[in-house]
Amino acid sequence: MISKFIIINILQGDIKTKAFLFCLFIISIAVPIMNIYVSAESIFHLTDYHVALFGKYLTYGLLALSLDLIWGYCGILSLGHGAFFALGGYCIGMHLMREIGPRGVYGDPILPDFMVFLNWSELPIAWYGFDNFTYTLLMIAIVPGALAFIFGWFAFKSRVTGVYFSIITQALTYALMLAFFQNDFGFGGNNGLTDFKDILGFSLQNSNTRISLFILSVIALALGYLFSLKLVNSHSGLVLKGVRDQEDRLRFLGYRVENYKLCAFVVSAILAGIAGALYVPQVGIINPGEFAPLKSIEVVVWVALGGRGTLIGAILGGVIVNLAKSFFTVNFPEVWLFFLGALFVLVTLYLPNGLMGVIKKIFIILKNRRKTQIG
Repeated sequence: MISKFIIINILQGDIKTKAFLFCLFIISIAVPIMNIYVSAESIFHLTDYHVALFGKYLTYGLLALSLDLIWGYCGILSLGHGAFFALGGYCIGMHLMREIGPRGVYGDPILPDFMVFLNWSELPIAWYGFDNFTYTLLMIAIVPGALAFIFGWFAFKSRVTGVYFSIITQALTYALMLAFFQNDFGFGGNNGLTDFKDILGFSLQNSNTRISLFILSVIALALGYLFSLKLVNSHSGLVLKGVRDQEDRLRFLGYRVENYKLCAFVVSAILAGIAGALYVPQVGIINPGEFAPLKSIEVVVWVALGGRGTLIGAILGGVIVNLAKSFFTVNFPEVWLFFLGALFVLVTLYLPNGLMGVIKKIFIILKNRRKTQIG
């Protein structure tokens, strides 16, 4: 069913969609080949670490896509989208901790090591069911979606918009960060969840497992993009664009604007949660730092750099900025934040439409030049 959905959308899609999905297909083939079949002495060889790193970049692309869905097409700027990403990560992290069982340092078949260390006598209710993978998959969507629904319901019904909405979303993620830092909250405190061993019985240190997680990230990004594209091109998508441009006029026409905004916000949160769930097994840790407001602000920079309201641009922004981050934090760690800030300022001043705007202008120039030569 998934492959059929992708193939149909490729055949029906425009040139940008076909090109993007083709690039993802090439990446999904090239990375495993360069990891397995290229000699370790070759400069083209990719280690297991790099496979996981590229998989992480793809999850960031999905996170950026989720924000662009509401910011670029609905005008809702969330400065707390990292909270949904982190919640999805904690859900899969709890399952991975439950899978460790008696193989932990303290050998307890039920309680994770940090609970034994803190003298917990029984498993908290919030952890029930996470030993089941199907239940975990449901929670990855339900937990971020439910939080977005409850939060969005009160915010949109109260007609909180603009900078005020941005501020309270940042307050939300900051509050969650403080809560998850507490040891008695039941989620590992400052250290978070780590030392995962396997998933569905497959070792997370195995090359094949890392490649499988990478390919799952590619598939999730492709499906997330196609679903978002279908949504923004539908009648509901046109309404969302109307909300972005003329919200009061839509209200006058009889549309329940808050319902459309709430639906888009929940869908966006679920996509962010899925991105977080794919991120954690590849990185090997999830801690309250993922709730930090700065993390969510970085996502806004990714979308702005790539091109707000383009979907593909948001994904490119997420991948490119994190590639640059990996380079600068290794070679110039003291200037990374200055580079990020300067990048955001320059994009705001000189590239209001982001990289996709630049690419679009280049294609227009080439097209006009070709017409002139033919004429």
